[in-house]
Amino acid sequence: MIDSADALTAFVASAAQAPVLALDTEFMREKTYRAELCLLQVAHGAHAVCIDPLVLAQRGADLSPLVPLLTAPGTVKVMHAARQDLEVLLPAVGLVQPVFDTQIAAALAGHPAQIGYAELTRRLLGVDLSKAHTRADWARRPLSAAEQEYALDDVRHLAALRASLLDTLAAKGRIAWLEEDLAALANADALRVDPEEAWRKVKGLPALDPDRQRLAQNLAAWRERRAIERNRPRGWIIDDLCLREILVRLPTEMKTLAALPEMQESVVRKCGDELLALVRDAAIPDPPPPLPRRERPDPAVLALVKRLGDVSAEIAKGLEISAEVLATRRELEKLAAGKRDVSLLRGWRLEVVGGKLLAAL
Repeated sequence: MIDSADALTAFVASAAQAPVLALDTEFMREKTYRAELCLLQVAHGAHAVCIDPLVLAQRGADLSPLVPLLTAPGTVKVMHAARQDLEVLLPAVGLVQPVFDTQIAAALAGHPAQIGYAELTRRLLGVDLSKAHTRADWARRPLSAAEQEYALDDVRHLAALRASLLDTLAAKGRIAWLEEDLAALANADALRVDPEEAWRKVKGLPALDPDRQRLAQNLAAWRERRAIERNRPRGWIIDDLCLREILVRLPTEMKTLAALPEMQESVVRKCGDELLALVRDAAIPDPPPPLPRRERPDPAVLALVKRLGDVSAEIAKGLEISAEVLATRRELEKLAAGKRDVSLLRGWRLEVVGGKLLAAL
């Protein structure tokens, strides 16, 4: 357990020449907007450590000594399902690069697309990992010896998994596929939420007319900024259901806002004036345009998506990989609708499956 500035500096020095580092994090985010980084696990060779950012902070230290190590272009950082960890680490140490994601590599090698670390370790290394502390409170101190061992197990086998997966992918001629898919992890912007784009992630929004779409963007951006300022989950500011009801009913008075289904009195009391101002500023005509009717799916489009799915599934079967690794249903739907800005029409996927899907269209 590394919990002092001197110990951290010494560890960084010992790991500086390592060509490969295994890396994982433990964090908590149930009650905050920003995830609280509670633990870093790092391994090189047979040496594995836990780094305690919470105790370091109490002692007036931070993780800045790790920056050169975790961003060194000559040191590969091996992680599993890395995106969330990269997002959590970004404010503390910057963008960790270059990254080898064993989940991405495993999917290209023929394992399930979202295979977990424990299952992959069991399959490739024959090692059964404990799941006893999956839901541990990683912000609590001190951590027990068992919790520390559980955390260290998350990095002890990553280098061996990488070696095994590289052998498999090299034998299948898919190293270039892997490099292309890993390149997406080098985009720091993809790890941040742009408040102006937050509305696109609101669940359950119906098709919106242009005026309501503009209001949806403003409401979601307001919620995102407020959540960031207060470091609270966005759903604690106002949940998606209430946000959707505002878009549908367009309240302009406090009593109308308070009467919306599922609208909490505390939200009306704390945020009512700001929400009503956003609705008024949208200047939506009165009466507002009707919401588009939910159309039944076009049977011809459904049949086309199914045909594309069958083509993709057949190719995936021949490659012995999951069909969703080649093309998700969402991408097939976009393709059927005439859109072409999809990942299956770029890079290795265009050659392997995209061209055949275009021909099927």
